[in-house]
Amino acid sequence: MNTDSLAQAMATGGQAVLLMVVLLIVFGILRGAIRAVKEYERLVIFFIGRFSAVRGPGLTYVLPFLEQAVKIDMRENIIDIPSQTAITKDNASIGIDFLVYYRIINPELSVTKVENVVEATGKIATTTLRAVIGDIVLDDVLSRRDQINDVLRVKLDETTERWGMKITTVEIREIEPPRAILDAMNRQMSAERDRRAEVTRAEGEREAAIARAEGNKQSAILEAEGQQQSQILRAQADKQAQLLRAEGYAAALREIYEQARDVDSKTMALQYLETLEKVGSSPSTKFVLPMELTGLVQNLTGAMGMAAGASLADGESANGSSAAVIEDAQEAVKA
Repeated sequence: MNTDSLAQAMATGGQAVLLMVVLLIVFGILRGAIRAVKEYERLVIFFIGRFSAVRGPGLTYVLPFLEQAVKIDMRENIIDIPSQTAITKDNASIGIDFLVYYRIINPELSVTKVENVVEATGKIATTTLRAVIGDIVLDDVLSRRDQINDVLRVKLDETTERWGMKITTVEIREIEPPRAILDAMNRQMSAERDRRAEVTRAEGEREAAIARAEGNKQSAILEAEGQQQSQILRAQADKQAQLLRAEGYAAALREIYEQARDVDSKTMALQYLETLEKVGSSPSTKFVLPMELTGLVQNLTGAMGMAAGASLADGESANGSSAAVIEDAQEAVKA
């Protein structure tokens, strides 16, 4: 009875183990059949060796033993092309390494049209680089990186389009010319820097000379303006002085006129005779004919008559005085 119980227990345990194995197998099959595909991934499904569909993203299934799935990353990726030796149009050997940015736009073509799309793209990028560099001289290779990048991108995109790949960007990372060319470039850059230094120094000297000339010009202008202002002020001062002198002369003449207005004709006649006497006192021989001789004689005659009528008692002395005056007048006339 114990033997039967043991056999029964063993049978029960064997069934349990078998059940566990079956459950594990089923779980493994279900786990392989049901897949969660991420947003940036796609599954290329082959049904018994033939392309069937592209599935994803999200939860999808793959029939066990009948379907095979190839996972494709749809994100933008990079192919790092190591340094490649290329010969330029002018037979200069240079080393170039660059980066290729790509993304898969057709998962079916990327799997069915090429065995390894990334490796194939790297190889075609190398050959395309050599072809492009061979048509360009060294100076353009060194100075036109952007143009070379665009040419490489267009040519690679034309080739990889049939593989369901899109080349988004090509970037040359480093260009290594030969040592001799590097030395020549360094000498050229040194000469260019010297030339720029000379040009900068010449421009500085020219600007300094212009500044000095401008300063001298402004100084001369200011000096001329100062002299002009000084002359204007001097002329204005002279004008004011002349006006003051003229006003003084005018005031003096007015004063003389005021004083002379009260002088009678007799006094003027006597002043006239004194003037004639002074003129005739010169040692040189001359004849002076006064313009007012007739009026002078009339004035003298009238004066003598008035003097005679005023003093009869003194007639003799008056006559003597008149005769003396007449004689003086005659002498003055003769002189």
